[in-house]
Amino acid sequence: MTYLILANIILAVHLLFIIFVVFGSLFVFYKKWFSWLHIPAVIWGILIEFSGWICPLTPLENHFRIIAGQSGYTHSFVQKYLLKIIYPDRLTRQDQIMIGCVILILNLFVYLLIFKRLRKN
Repeated sequence: MTYLILANIILAVHLLFIIFVVFGSLFVFYKKWFSWLHIPAVIWGILIEFSGWICPLTPLENHFRIIAGQSGYTHSFVQKYLLKIIYPDRLTRQDQIMIGCVILILNLFVYLLIFKRLRKN
């Protein structure tokens, strides 16, 4: 039971991290120091998508699920949990690169707005 709880906590942290990577730049409008947390997270998220690596949280979650008596999964977190939401078909390498580009462009745009606002002040 404890291992299953740990696996579910890791799952929640993983999802929160993805949300943070995609939308965290919006918090920088209110707290500038937040960028010190967000920019490294964005770099990591983009690296994961562009390189095709699997986030270390995925095997860790799998490890705890297997110890808890459940089966792990062989795909990435995105493929396992978010695929049906993000893509109607299977996640391809090209799709991963597109996700990375969207994250990069979205965050560059928001940070550009933030820097313009800082220059005015």
